[in-house]
Amino acid sequence: MNDDRRAGRTQGGTGAEAAPALEPEALREAALEAKAWPLAEARKLLERVEKTPPEKGHVLFETGYGPSGLPHIGTFGEVARTTMVRHAFETLSDMPTRLVAFSDDMDALRKVPLNVPNREEMEQYIGLPLTRVPDPFGTHPSFGEHNNARLRAFLDQFGFDYEFASATEYYRSGKFDEMLLTALERFDEIMAVMLPTLGEERRRTYSPFLPISPKTGRVLQVPTLERNVARGTIVYQEPDGEKIEIPVTGGHVKLQWKPDWGMRWAALGVDYEMHGKDLIPSAQISSKIARILGKAPPLLFTYELFLDEEGQKISKSKGTGLSMEDWLRYASPESLQLFMYQKPKTAKRLHFGVIPKAMDEYHQHLRAYPAQDAKAKLNNPVWHIHRGNPPRSTMTVSYQMLLNLASVAGAGDKETLWGFIRRYDPEASPETHPDLDEAAGYAVRYFRDFVAPKRRFRLPDEKERAALADLKGRLEALEEDATADPEELQSLVFAVGKAHGFEPMRDWFKALYEVLLGASQGPRFGGFIALYGVRNTARLIGRALAGELVEPSAETAGDSALGQETG
Repeated sequence: MNDDRRAGRTQGGTGAEAAPALEPEALREAALEAKAWPLAEARKLLERVEKTPPEKGHVLFETGYGPSGLPHIGTFGEVARTTMVRHAFETLSDMPTRLVAFSDDMDALRKVPLNVPNREEMEQYIGLPLTRVPDPFGTHPSFGEHNNARLRAFLDQFGFDYEFASATEYYRSGKFDEMLLTALERFDEIMAVMLPTLGEERRRTYSPFLPISPKTGRVLQVPTLERNVARGTIVYQEPDGEKIEIPVTGGHVKLQWKPDWGMRWAALGVDYEMHGKDLIPSAQISSKIARILGKAPPLLFTYELFLDEEGQKISKSKGTGLSMEDWLRYASPESLQLFMYQKPKTAKRLHFGVIPKAMDEYHQHLRAYPAQDAKAKLNNPVWHIHRGNPPRSTMTVSYQMLLNLASVAGAGDKETLWGFIRRYDPEASPETHPDLDEAAGYAVRYFRDFVAPKRRFRLPDEKERAALADLKGRLEALEEDATADPEELQSLVFAVGKAHGFEPMRDWFKALYEVLLGASQGPRFGGFIALYGVRNTARLIGRALAGELVEPSAETAGDSALGQETG
């Protein structure tokens, strides 16, 4: 899918006609009552700005990004969620809004990430601001600019309306000068907040101001020896012993990150920002510093952290968890937004296994949307994902079903799946059902990379063998595939299990999945038979009873497609 289409999808469609928009009066009334968390946040923000209207004339949303490593999916999640709150606020208020994605690219390189080339060469640049570290990828003037470009490219794919801001540019251009001078003037008050949070050794050398050495270009963690408020300067000592006086303005220094965060809120007038649970103490300190500088801190929203498959926090430097590229290889961008929308205050495991469920749940919400009343629509995640204009789903076959179809068909490309889909739904085509066409491609890749290596077929026991033979016979007695109804087929499968004494019935369906699909879980089996074909399913059962499915090699994974009909 090209970038233009992807951007347009999130704005309002997936190629299918969008559902009718809500009338403004009904929309606002529903927005005041709906329980969806972005609307709850928007109502809190509206109450705040109505009491104290921002002097700048607009409401400013901010997301922060530390470009010490390559952009990761958590960064995307923060922008996606903030955008949802922004849209909810705009539904409630006519006050103008802006969203700034701010990069802390003047921070020093503290360690070399594990997932970059030329790691040994990069060691010599530790301590330099990220925008002065050469780009190991060779595509941009600096490592910071490379990571900034990566971030912007990914956010642009999703059609986010944001303004990018660079700490390096803001410090050097003077946009922070007024607040930096105020911080110099109120140095002792800032120190009184910071020092109790530090260990004894760190207290002796701590200063909120970090000089950028004119000798080495490095960010120096050194104490401030003298302050001159009238001249706007500080004096510090270089590692070689020389004392140097430099201005705190114009990019000659930067602030330690907690004072920096509070200073940025004060300088820009940030009204709303999200942060991870691990930053709660830092946010509290930064809020105090913003008040010291004479400004109110923003309304803050704390979200839980993403975990990897082992339940550990995902790490930018180690490259654990999923990247945005990983997700988009196997599923739609909208499914990723749904994952970000759901339960932001609950820690969730973010790994490849969650992708199929997210894909199917997204389309379930899409299908439900048109029949819902106004309040239910605003509680539906797709209203927030598509900024009030969700499309109609053309996904007539679930992603999980496509995965199982790819498994039994040994599909190497989506055209193989379309052979079955066209028989199941003769009116469907890649042109009329773009969601389904795209999902077929995703499913083939996901099957090849994750399902096929883990399939473990087994032989049926005697009870299962008798039931499978019975099911095979009943399927062979049915009429043409075109007349097969998924519900009738599901009833037939259920009746076979009941006739052979399976109790609980899930044991029968588990046997079907393990023997025929090589997995412990699977689709609604009647729908699977309708899609794969009555005759094909009967033949599949015959092969399972003959032991032909057990332990297929990787080289012959496609052999199960032999002897089946696709149209």
